[in-house]
Amino acid sequence: MSRFEKAEATLLRFTLDQPVGGSSVSAIDVVLVELTDSDGATGLGFAYVIGGVGGEVVLAAARSAIERLVLNQALVPPQSLWRRVLASFNRSGLGPNMVALAAIDVAAWDMEARRRGVPMGVAMGGAPRAVPVYGSGGFTPNQSPQEAADTALAHVARGLSGVKPRVRGSSGDAALMGAVRAALPREVQVMFDANEKCDLIRARRLLAEARSHGALFVEEPLPAYALAGYRSLAPGPVALAAGEHLQGRSAFLPFLSEGLVELIQPDLSMAGGLTPVLEIATMAEAFDVSMSPHFLPGLFVHVACVSPSVTWLEEFPLLESLFEGWPELGPNGLLKPREVPGHGLSVAPDVRKKFAFRK
Repeated sequence: MSRFEKAEATLLRFTLDQPVGGSSVSAIDVVLVELTDSDGATGLGFAYVIGGVGGEVVLAAARSAIERLVLNQALVPPQSLWRRVLASFNRSGLGPNMVALAAIDVAAWDMEARRRGVPMGVAMGGAPRAVPVYGSGGFTPNQSPQEAADTALAHVARGLSGVKPRVRGSSGDAALMGAVRAALPREVQVMFDANEKCDLIRARRLLAEARSHGALFVEEPLPAYALAGYRSLAPGPVALAAGEHLQGRSAFLPFLSEGLVELIQPDLSMAGGLTPVLEIATMAEAFDVSMSPHFLPGLFVHVACVSPSVTWLEEFPLLESLFEGWPELGPNGLLKPREVPGHGLSVAPDVRKKFAFRK
């Protein structure tokens, strides 16, 4: 019987040239997991801690799980391995354990697909399809209306059919929204991301302004833990999106079952890997909610192969430079997985040497 013959976890501390996004991210801790089975098949997985703090704890959790539950164990399907590792958290909780599990899970799915010689989305039970991508990178909460409009136009010039500027729940949001909407063709969709910066009063004002400017949705007007606030906003004047800060499958259930959002956005690391994201996609289908996972479109395009709930992919370049083999954006801003076994990614040259974590 085949078994996991080799398993290794390492840590990269990836420092960005300048802060990016609505949260002004300047560093990311990336945990790599590499698996090899007794037949010689390999799998590469990764997870991350945005902000560049806490990677050592995740690395320790990954190494512990690998030693206890993966290395020299019989080869099992990724879903079975995911549940085995998850069950070991009953006394220590989720937190960094889930981020570590995400890296193991991605590696397990990559290995499964490589063993079968098919793209990962096919190994997951799907069929390749093209999905529209919206531009999220380049926007910051401190941009002027003209800067935001220029960033949006740059995305559209590359063929993207949607853009997502950052807003703050302030009086200046109206001018920014108006400038972006006025600069773009009517067929281009505009979304706005508040990055959890509003209280309930400002959230209501933001949603009203977003509706007047034809927004497709507003993301995270409130913190993820503010369930009472989301309940009071839904149904709102414009569609709501949230999910990147939710950890574990059960945290998504009230947002879906109570109709608090029209778009759910699981994050690879916070959700705990691709296996739970697939399950969340199934839940979203059951409640007629769309899904657009948090960044990494070149990875989540494989989930889109499985679930029609994935209606958008988010382009927010963050980890892409660490890996080679990402699928290229096609005509009309559509993304489709490459026809290669697994997810098709490999660690880029010199990345380990340049960003290897050293105490």
